[in-house]
Amino acid sequence: MVVKVNVDECIGCGVCVQLCPEVFELDEAEGKAKVVKPEGAECAQEAADNCPVGAITIE
Repeated sequence: MVVKVNVDECIGCGVCVQLCPEVFELDEAEGKAKVVKPEGAECAQEAADNCPVGAITIE
């Protein structure tokens, strides 16, 4: 499983960071989510399911 964030769609709400901090963090410069552990964790699917703009994909 590979986790990705589409930064063009991300609004920086932080839901993914709250649900799965081991995979996501907010980029301080852009204020958008970024993946810090691309191989993901089980919580990454929950974060993807709860992203309000659908910016997270899991392959």
